[in-house]
Amino acid sequence: MRGCGILLPVFSLPSKYGIGSFSKEAFDFVDFLNRSGQGFWQILPLGPTGYSNSPYQSVSSFAGNPDFISFEKLIEEGLLSADEVNSVNFGADPEKADYGALYEGRRPLLKTAAKRLKESFSEEEELKKEYDEFLLNESYWLKDYCLYAAIKEANENKPWLEWDEELKERKPQGLKEAEKKYEEETEAFALIQFIFDRQWKALHKYAKKNNVEIIGDLPFFAAVDSADVWANQKAFKLDKELKPAFSAGTPPDAFSPKGQVWRMPVYDWEAERNNGYSFWLSRFKRNFALFDIVRLDHFHGFSECFEIPFDDEDALKGKMVKGPGDELFDIIFKKYGEGKLIAEDLGNVTRENEELLERTKIPGMNILEYAFTSWDSKYMTHRQLTNSVVYTGNHDNAPLRAWIEDIGDGSRDFLRRYVNSINTDYGKLTWDTIREAYRSVAFLSIVPLYDYLVLGREARLNTPGTDSGNWQWRLRPNLLSADLERSIRELADTYCRLPQEIKDEDD
Repeated sequence: MRGCGILLPVFSLPSKYGIGSFSKEAFDFVDFLNRSGQGFWQILPLGPTGYSNSPYQSVSSFAGNPDFISFEKLIEEGLLSADEVNSVNFGADPEKADYGALYEGRRPLLKTAAKRLKESFSEEEELKKEYDEFLLNESYWLKDYCLYAAIKEANENKPWLEWDEELKERKPQGLKEAEKKYEEETEAFALIQFIFDRQWKALHKYAKKNNVEIIGDLPFFAAVDSADVWANQKAFKLDKELKPAFSAGTPPDAFSPKGQVWRMPVYDWEAERNNGYSFWLSRFKRNFALFDIVRLDHFHGFSECFEIPFDDEDALKGKMVKGPGDELFDIIFKKYGEGKLIAEDLGNVTRENEELLERTKIPGMNILEYAFTSWDSKYMTHRQLTNSVVYTGNHDNAPLRAWIEDIGDGSRDFLRRYVNSINTDYGKLTWDTIREAYRSVAFLSIVPLYDYLVLGREARLNTPGTDSGNWQWRLRPNLLSADLERSIRELADTYCRLPQEIKDEDD
């Protein structure tokens, strides 16, 4: 089956309160996808953001980002009042998320909502039962995350490596005392996660009802200061003081003579293997519960990872270390079945990576913005595989319009000849390039929403290697017109990518 979808992070949805959320606008976007003939909505990781507000530097692989909770729904349920919400400043720019203002404004309101939710349990027996079931079903990650969040908040948000020894080292007596000391705070974080879970499930259910599958995103690495590393210390290569012994990164090459150091801890695959890959199985369990399909960030890491002594300033002393390879995926496929994964296989391609992709039969990714460097680029549509996903660009790329402006006359001429375009207007050439993605033999085509809108640099989600100005772009209200729906649906219809349910309705 050929299909198509749109990439749009939840935080980029329009909303009244500073950041995209599970509000009416999210449900409206599902309607837009359905009317546009799209069968997939790809989002970025849903976890609470940490360093530089990146969804790929989350404080948890399991928890949901409280910023995505819809205040409109909390008002409807009587957990907050409109006056309480409207009195808060969530940021002045409706087209950019202000994470500082969001943190200051949202957290107190969510704690108030959590307190009122708990108070309602005495009269809402079914809701209390639902909450108890949530605590039971999510106990494999929820308790550790909530305790981590409570301790961190009580310690002025210091990293867990700076906590008292008994808490840093997770000594049983220290944890027991912390659980008692921070019982109220821990419960508040659990209630907030329950609110997130209920709202996400409602949106996900609505998407399924409208024949839209959601593609989630599982970051490969975990942030040093995260509940993941704190609660699963044996899964990582840490030294005697529990600091990361090694950092992930890339070896030196022509573009980076000293390589790259990412400052993210690496996995102790031998320890994970001896423990039945328990940490990774729990990550897959959570993500398969949240999403219909999971994009695996940095798929190369499952084959091999470049490890650098953590305190080194460059990657000159790094070495390549093998990952779990087929063994982990054999377990995953046996437990959860096949056909639920997409591999982010971009970047440093080796034969080992390619062979793992071939053996697992997980579809890889093609980025058209990488294609027009030479006729032998593996990303040219005539060289793409059927078992792959084609993108005009992803979250690390410039919007297509900006890329076309930047590539130079020679490359633009090459692009025009390849996609058979006579357009000198960059907006029209953007749509000609989108059409090329639909034309590809790849079974799935994904186009970021800002490409359909022919937006430029102002809509860029992330510029790799920079720590500020990223993950902020938000869609202005009322840009998703009926004309745009018809144009996108026409592409889906022309290139046989309409969902089967829509085809049946048309027939």
